[in-house]
Amino acid sequence: MDSVKGTETPKDPNKGYIALLGWSINAIKAAQKFDRRYVVVAPEWATDFCAANKIPFIAWDFVRINDRSMEIAERLKAEGVDVAIPLFEETVEWSGAINSVLLDNPRMFGQSILFRDKALMKRRAQLGGIRVGIFEEAHEKEDIIRFMKRVNQTLLKLDGDVDDPIHVKAFDKAGCLGHRMIRTVEEIDNIPEEEYPLLMESHLDGWEFAVEAWIHDGKIQFLNISEYVTLGYSVFVPATEELESWRHLITKQIELLIKTFDIQFGLIHPEYFVTADGEMYFGEVAYRPPGFKAFELIERAYGFNAYQASMLVFDPKSTKEEVAAFFPREVVDAKGYAGCFGVYPKRRVVSKLEMPKECIEHPYFESHELTAPAEETVPDRSAFGTHWGLVFFFGDDPIKMRDLLKTQEDLDFYV
Repeated sequence: MDSVKGTETPKDPNKGYIALLGWSINAIKAAQKFDRRYVVVAPEWATDFCAANKIPFIAWDFVRINDRSMEIAERLKAEGVDVAIPLFEETVEWSGAINSVLLDNPRMFGQSILFRDKALMKRRAQLGGIRVGIFEEAHEKEDIIRFMKRVNQTLLKLDGDVDDPIHVKAFDKAGCLGHRMIRTVEEIDNIPEEEYPLLMESHLDGWEFAVEAWIHDGKIQFLNISEYVTLGYSVFVPATEELESWRHLITKQIELLIKTFDIQFGLIHPEYFVTADGEMYFGEVAYRPPGFKAFELIERAYGFNAYQASMLVFDPKSTKEEVAAFFPREVVDAKGYAGCFGVYPKRRVVSKLEMPKECIEHPYFESHELTAPAEETVPDRSAFGTHWGLVFFFGDDPIKMRDLLKTQEDLDFYV
């Protein structure tokens, strides 16, 4: 790494000193090429790697919240750190607690809990006048049955009509983890006891998309719209002209979100639905980098490093001029369209990775991070499941990109 090669960018003592919460090699590489001092706060297992690569490091167990939890904030404050940046869902609450000490703003911890607890998040959104579907918490199977019946009664379903599906999600997990679509009462039996309590939501028929917005001084500095081809499978940036035509309305919604959640700085990753009649519904919002390597896709499309962008807007010492000069113009400054596809094995038993010709021989194909299967039996997918790796594409036509990502769903990568 740059820290060992002696090619790391010199650090400016007049700019902020940043703590990166969680382990991300790409975030560390970005910090090494940036002009801010940084320290990585990650689990004990990263100690040897950081020592070997001369990476400033503090070991911390994010899993255990106990009497010692204040210690990390006090240690970072004594170290002279200005701000903590969460890299994963599990470190969002920690960043709120730490930043409430570093920035002397106790409200930041409460704000971070709103970003973590999806039921509280939806209530706060409602209070701000943001459109959300119907939602409730479930503590046991009977709660889900009651909710499903109530939703369909509200929709004036008659005996014999097919029920509208509902969604159940983990309260505080990232993305598709723990997310299930329930179409029949029988499917509720498949939810293990340990997954309760859950958030239940009505189903919204619409076009789902995500936004990555960098905020400084309470204002949007750069807003990317990520277009989902199939949720949990594929995404590309920038979006098609059709989705980009909603940019003005989407920007208004993000400004309302910033006001409602009182966000002064940082990166937010909200998800929305646009319904057939043009209404926009809020899904959820995260205060950390998105999954599916969206930061890497944005860098491929626009050329700026999205991790550095986050360090810039989090840093209380950044100036308005520096922030404004960092970001390109949305859409018009993109060099092309960058997309990725998450691979799930189609077979129950697999023996090897075999990249399909239709994938690797396409002119848009760039790279993949798939590895040979560690075992032959494919584990059962729980809810939406976790992909086995990503395949990356880049090209100049968004419609071709969208169609290409869709066709990947029919291909066998593991045989």
